[in-house]
Amino acid sequence: MTRQELSQVAVRLRETILETVARQGGHLASNLGTVEICLALHTVFQIPEEACVFFDVGHQAYAHKLLTGRSEAFGHLRSCDGCSGFPNPAESSADPLVAGHAGVAFSQALGHAQALELQHRPGLAIAVIGDGAMSCGIPWEAMNNLDAGGSRLVVVLNDNQMSIAPNRGTLRRCLNRFIGGRFYNRMKRALKNVLGAKSPGRRQSFWRRIENTLKNAFLPPGTIFQELGMRYFGPFDGNDLDELVAIFRRLPEIGGQPVLLHVVTRKGAGCDFAERNPKVYHGVGGFRLSDGALRKSSSLTFSKAFGDALGRLAAEHSQVVAVSAAMVEGTGLANFEANRPDRVFDTGIAEEHAIAFAAGLAQAGMRPVVALYATFLQRALDNLYHDVCLNRLPVIFAIDRAGVVEDGPTHHGIYDLAFLMQMPNLTILSPADAVELEAMLRFAYDLETPALLRYPKAKCLEEPAPHPPLKLGKARLLSEPSDATLAIWASGAEAATAWQVAEELAAVRTNCRAAVVDARFLKPFDAELARRFADVPQFTIEDAVPAGGLFGALNEALAAIPHKPLRAFGWPADCIVPHGDPTELRRQFGLTSRAIAESILKEL
Repeated sequence: MTRQELSQVAVRLRETILETVARQGGHLASNLGTVEICLALHTVFQIPEEACVFFDVGHQAYAHKLLTGRSEAFGHLRSCDGCSGFPNPAESSADPLVAGHAGVAFSQALGHAQALELQHRPGLAIAVIGDGAMSCGIPWEAMNNLDAGGSRLVVVLNDNQMSIAPNRGTLRRCLNRFIGGRFYNRMKRALKNVLGAKSPGRRQSFWRRIENTLKNAFLPPGTIFQELGMRYFGPFDGNDLDELVAIFRRLPEIGGQPVLLHVVTRKGAGCDFAERNPKVYHGVGGFRLSDGALRKSSSLTFSKAFGDALGRLAAEHSQVVAVSAAMVEGTGLANFEANRPDRVFDTGIAEEHAIAFAAGLAQAGMRPVVALYATFLQRALDNLYHDVCLNRLPVIFAIDRAGVVEDGPTHHGIYDLAFLMQMPNLTILSPADAVELEAMLRFAYDLETPALLRYPKAKCLEEPAPHPPLKLGKARLLSEPSDATLAIWASGAEAATAWQVAEELAAVRTNCRAAVVDARFLKPFDAELARRFADVPQFTIEDAVPAGGLFGALNEALAAIPHKPLRAFGWPADCIVPHGDPTELRRQFGLTSRAIAESILKEL
């Protein structure tokens, strides 16, 4: 294509991303910023034949998806019948691996580059990573492993001074020094004009020595990467298509050493409201295309309820501090941070460090509350055990997005209980609504031992019926007919589903009288109540894989005594739950109240 034609493609890509995310929701600002990177890569290389591109999560890959034959499916982004929001090889051979967690692309591309060398195959391995991912330890582990090979490796460091929110910490200050290299680039252009850098011979060689000196003098990141064994180029304007195409065309000529290209992009580029407020437009549920007005619900969510409750607890106890890993906004801590900035610690995309850091806080007398998504907690399993549970430290974990979410298998929080339930000294609570969430947060504070609250990305009841006080390891009976013919257990927000199931059963068959139980505590579990219902069939409903969760606890409680059959309703462990609207996923997997009631009737 001509330069003019490519510019029109860039315009069309942005228009399609804006129109689709406005309607479907998704990751907006970061994908608008990487349009030129994706377009330049596809202009220079046949992908994946000449270059295999590993995107560090899908926040950067929408334009890549549109350029690889997925425009029709992209119109149904994150829907059950549409495109995933993340790289997915099931959709296209242009996506080498599923990728939804930050920090892994560098390592994946290094492994691919090494394989190319071992197999004597042509081509490049290109990792496109965000500067926010550099706060994660994995890219640095990959750089430490560069002596394994990697002469075919190219890392494109997309520096927009943000991950989801503005980046924090010393790495951010290092990468963003001199405003992402703008001072350096102005000086470089001026010297090129004076020295005639494009001329052959000695002046060209002299210019290259001057350029390297400038990098070392003004750009500490360049020195860091070069000392670790990479050839560093940049920073370049990541929204200048001509410059990117020229750089990528030079890559096959460089060879012999891993290359890092430092490109500076504008998050939200080409969209006024997304550029002005990239944090708000990082991930959205939809918006009005004309002015960017967000599609919002006035309903209270568990995330908001948690943030409000933590604020009230912190007002009473000066030792309470919040810790999050680049998820302050998503976990409901934005207002807490605005009111108490000195009591919020955002570690960046570094869940392992966040938990070990919280252990240090707790050991010294503070009361840290660590707010993470369930899917990202998986990255810090060892720290949860080794640093907190083994030391019996009073760290409270607020685990958001527990259950299925629109983003799909990389972000479903349905596997966490399988390992959490095995942790010694850890109390696990599952609130059914906003009132129970606050009561459990206060209960966890009073425990003074490791405690974890687990709740979904969902609306929650703000003013439910009064709750009985919490007692360690005791469930709450929502309904107990004197002649109950079955018992339905539920954890957290699924208590509402269990209640609906009981009503559906009673409406269909008058002799179906269900005791409905809100488990409240998954660990320790109310084994005494479970044994009380041993002579009737018992069923569990949970937004998780049942084997390691509520059903596992019920099964274990009844293992030593005779009991009627047990049946679990939850997400399957033997297949991948796809992306899509959670309501539609529940329908597909038979987890609506109607479907559960019908299954129970068949069992009975």
